[in-house]
Amino acid sequence: MAAASGLGLFNWSRRLFAALLLGGQVIIHLLTGKINVRNTLEQMSFVGPESLIVTLITAVFVGMVFTIQVAREFINFGAFTAVGGVLAIALTRELGPVLTAVILAGRVGSAFAAEIGTMRVTEQIDALYMLDTDPVDYLVIPRLLSCCLMLPALTVLSLITGLGGGMVVSRVLYGISNPVFLDSVKNFMAPWDLISAMLKALVFGALISVIGCSWGLTTSGGAKGVGQSTTASVVTSLLAIFVANFFLSWIMFRGSGSVFKGL
Repeated sequence: MAAASGLGLFNWSRRLFAALLLGGQVIIHLLTGKINVRNTLEQMSFVGPESLIVTLITAVFVGMVFTIQVAREFINFGAFTAVGGVLAIALTRELGPVLTAVILAGRVGSAFAAEIGTMRVTEQIDALYMLDTDPVDYLVIPRLLSCCLMLPALTVLSLITGLGGGMVVSRVLYGISNPVFLDSVKNFMAPWDLISAMLKALVFGALISVIGCSWGLTTSGGAKGVGQSTTASVVTSLLAIFVANFFLSWIMFRGSGSVFKGL
């Protein structure tokens, strides 16, 4: 059992290193302007519009649940006017980009790994080389661009939807009027909060696409290997999102400061 565990860790480390190398290749290829427009548009449709419904449903319920937990405590302290602002800060800085990325890691990242993994075990990747087509240009870059473009857009929509759900709960359950809620959002939020959400979404999109594609390209072992690669890509993407989120939050929001200065 220990030997199997050690072998699994070695394989995971090897594939993680391959993902890092693939990320470097992608940067080099992007600098040379090698972009397959048709494939990129197809992947954008898959990543964006087809992920919209589940993203919005998740956002609205997260916004409503968070509002319930915040409002009941803030009202006891007489700070009901801060409910909307606290929700806005939580959604823009953390919940919005992270939860949207988690959804895409499960839906899109797994699809990338499964599709490319199937191409690998059925020797379609080798056929691309024989046709003088680089898989990085044809398969990876369109998926990277689609995630990096669509994830920030989905994040903005999830922020709006989450705030809408929170506003409804605040009005219906706690009697906080819409103008009070929206004024709190305006007083608490700064342009940098929205910019930070977009930057996080951009980084998360790159991680999801590169990890999913890399795990697909390094698949072996037939149908069983495809399944293992799909599962491993999702788990690795989630770990990468959480780790990257910590460092991005530390860089963006370290130091002293308070959003309560306007109260």
